[in-house]
Amino acid sequence: MAWFAGGFAGAAVVAGGWLAPPDQAQGQAQRLMYLHVPAAWVGYAAFAVVLAASAAYLIGGDLRWDRFARAGAEIGVSLTAAAIATGSLWGHLVWGTWWAWDPRLVSTALLLLAYAGYLALRRALAERTGARDGADHRVARPAAVVGVAGFLLVPVVHFSVVWWRSLHQQATVLAPERPPIDPRMGVALLLAVAAATLAALCLLLHRVVRLERQLAASPVAERTPVRVG
Repeated sequence: MAWFAGGFAGAAVVAGGWLAPPDQAQGQAQRLMYLHVPAAWVGYAAFAVVLAASAAYLIGGDLRWDRFARAGAEIGVSLTAAAIATGSLWGHLVWGTWWAWDPRLVSTALLLLAYAGYLALRRALAERTGARDGADHRVARPAAVVGVAGFLLVPVVHFSVVWWRSLHQQATVLAPERPPIDPRMGVALLLAVAAATLAALCLLLHRVVRLERQLAASPVAERTPVRVG
């Protein structure tokens, strides 16, 4: 999977850096799209993992799902921060400002804060109770509730450019009509999204395995899973 991710990334660099033409209006600044869009979309996917894993934990009480939720949140927070950083640079080049109080920007910042708060909550609960993060229901259950609730911000971010007046452009590839994008740009973007998706999946699995090894090496045995929802 990692080799495929690297292959897609190399192809995306060639397609996005050389084969795809610059945008007629934005010029070379538009090439930031091949970093910004994959970071945003795979960030959404990572938060979807948090949602699904948190719900699975609440239903079945298996702490392994809690570890998937934690790993997904870590990846999602990192990618959302990267999306904000690349978007800020793109905005500076195109709009002439690093930050605008635009609905898409503000809602994305709130999404980042929500899941950064999720990770902070996990750490605070572990420190206060002495529980091991990823192996204790005292951390997992409140974190799962926050993980499920936090996903409500994802559709707000995605549809903010439709619901409110926004500087940010609306959807192109997933637009209802024929997408107004050069096919070469579209191919480069799809390659970049594929590379980011596979890389994030590799990182997710690696992180979960690493967490499980760390917990297995701890002298305190993991509690038996219980039904909590």
